[in-house]
Formats: sequence, C-alpha cells, structure tokens
Amino acid sequence: MTASAYTLDIQTAQPYQVHIGTFLLEQVGQIARSVAERARRALVVTDSNVGPLYAAPVLDGLNGAGCTASLVTFEAGEEHKRIETLSLILERAALDHLTRDDVIIALGGGVVGDVAGFAAATYMRGIANVQVPTTLLAMVDSSVGGKTAIDLENGKNLAGAFWQPRAVIADVGCLGTLSDEQFADGCGEVVKHAIIADAELFEELERTPLTPDLLKRDLSRVAWLIARNIDIKRAVVEQDEREAGLRKLLNFGHSIGHGIEAAEGYRLGHGACVGIGMVAIASASVTAGLCPEDVPERVARLLTAHGLSLAFEADPGEVYREALHDKKRSGDTIDLVVPRGIGAAALAPTPIEEFRRILEVGLACTRALAEEACQTAPAPATDPDADPNSRP
Repeated sequence: MTASAYTLDIQTAQPYQVHIGTFLLEQVGQIARSVAERARRALVVTDSNVGPLYAAPVLDGLNGAGCTASLVTFEAGEEHKRIETLSLILERAALDHLTRDDVIIALGGGVVGDVAGFAAATYMRGIANVQVPTTLLAMVDSSVGGKTAIDLENGKNLAGAFWQPRAVIADVGCLGTLSDEQFADGCGEVVKHAIIADAELFEELERTPLTPDLLKRDLSRVAWLIARNIDIKRAVVEQDEREAGLRKLLNFGHSIGHGIEAAEGYRLGHGACVGIGMVAIASASVTAGLCPEDVPERVARLLTAHGLSLAFEADPGEVYREALHDKKRSGDTIDLVVPRGIGAAALAPTPIEEFRRILEVGLACTRALAEEACQTAPAPATDPDADPNSRP
C-alpha cells in the first residue's frame, strides 16, 4: 500500500524539509547526500527494536549514494536515553573518523532521535543530523523542531541542545510494525496539537480516530494527518525556535506528564502520561473558571478512543516531587499551559505551591474521568467515503 507524499518546508535558522510518504527508507542516502553534500561517512544510530527491521535499506541507500555507512545500536527503552548511550555514539563516531562534513542518521523513535540528535549537536561542536522517525510519536512531534536531549538521574531531558536536523524522513510504512500500544502512544501528541491549536482537527478525530485500523484501511489519510500535525508544530517553531515564549504551548500536559512518567518508573508510555497531564490541567482549569466545563470530558473520551488509558497508580505527592525537576520550572514558578477551549491555549506562569494544588485537584478529577471514559468511549468510526486529501 502506498500513501500520498508530502514535503513541508521548516523555516528555522537552519531551514530543512520534512518528507512524508511510503518507500522512503531507500531514499535516505540520496536525501542525506543532498543536504550534506560533502559527507563521505554516515553513522546510523538505532535501537535493538528498530535495527533488525529497518537498518539494512538505510545502510544500503547510504552506501549506494557514495557515503560509507556504519551502524551503532543500543538497547531500546527510555531507560537507555542516558549519558552512557551518548558516550557510546560519540566514541563510535570518533572511531569511524567522522568529520564535520559527515552526518549522523537517527533511525527510530523518540528516544533514538533525542540521543542521536544530541550526539550530532556535540560531536566536533556540531555535525549534520538527519532524522528518520519510525514511530507515530516521533513523526508527529519529536523529530521536528530541533530539541535533542538525554535524561539525568534527577529528571527527564535535563541535558540537551537545540540542534535542527538537515532533513526529516517519515516513512509511514514503518508504522505497520508498531504494536497497538506503541501506535496509541503517538496519538497523545496528536490530540495535544488539536487541543492547543486546531479545533477542527479535534472534531475530525472525534468522528474518525487515528487508530491502527485506520492505518490498515487508509494509509494516505494517516500520512495527511501526520502532515497536518507537523504543520501545526511548524507554525509554532518557526516563530519561536528556542522556546522563549510561544513554543512553550507545545508543552501542554508535559509538566504533570513527565512527573507521572517518573513516578510510575517509566512503565507507562509517554503519550498516555501526557494525556493524563492534559486532562488534569484541563480539569483544574475548569475549577478555576478558565476553561469550558465540557473540555476535560471531551479530551478524556478522545484519548480513550485512541487507545490511551488515563489510569495511573502513582501518589500525587510523588508526581509533584518528580515534576519539580521539570526543565520548565524557573525559580519559584513553573510554566503551565492552560486550555481556554478546544483549539486555544495560553501560557500561565504558576507559583510552585499553586502548582501543587492544581496537580492534586487535576489528578483527582482525572481518576474519576478515567473510569467514566472507559465506560462511555465510542467505538472508532468507519468512514470509507472520507476524502484523505480534504482539508477542513
């Protein structure tokens, strides 16, 4: 099955293109050489899940394009997004004699993209990076925008750099090898984009959720949805590349979400944790009179329709303690993103003690909504007549 092809231009300080379509893995070498013309060597970074599936065509394409390619693989999982993995990649780059003209290819999901991108940002003070996302989460979010990072003992993404890729190559055919849980994980970011910036997209997802079944039926529509999500992120990143203000809106749900991730020992997926964070903040915003009353329930139902559970076991006090390590904290305040309705959000610098109250109120409401959402979530709609190229 093939999908419609999309190419989006990202106008940051280092402009680049995002390529979305099918059968793109074989073109990685050609595209990499076109954006790093002097490259003679390429280091492909991947993990133990993705490497056996997709490394071969990428390596073959690079070698065929005249770029001597080598492979470094690390164990899959958030627990390996650490300084030891970064060191492994940097040492391999040096062993392979990569120069400033060469390129590091990130082949995998968000963890691979983050750590490989950080390696590219730091090796010889910065070399070219090409992102080849293989998960929905990485395609719609983490591969675009130039954020790279590793985790430290005291928190998630605490060491990193802004380093824009030279290209992003999203082969939607790779999504077919994801488990239902992995696919759903990316839907958390899709729903987030709709809440903060696109009410029509939110309503469309309510009618026809982005599910593994849709992937099997209509790959072109999935490609279009990915392109639409990247377009939302592009509009923000182009105005605020280094997260001085507007870009912080993309962190909706992440402060509490990262706290949930850590407090749960990273047993829950990133998308599910962000979903919990979004429902919690929306619920607290209703209590404060900042958000329409129906928003938390609509968000909870939509997340559940996309296969994301809102259930969690962590104590709110532990979530709060973990959330205090969040990089969005500044002194005695933390930047929260507050929904003002579906399709609109605002930044709200919040005192730490007030954040604790918001977190506790929000998580209490989320626990209640979790059970209700599971009982009332509609079955994913089937719309065989939907036009994948229509744009609301």
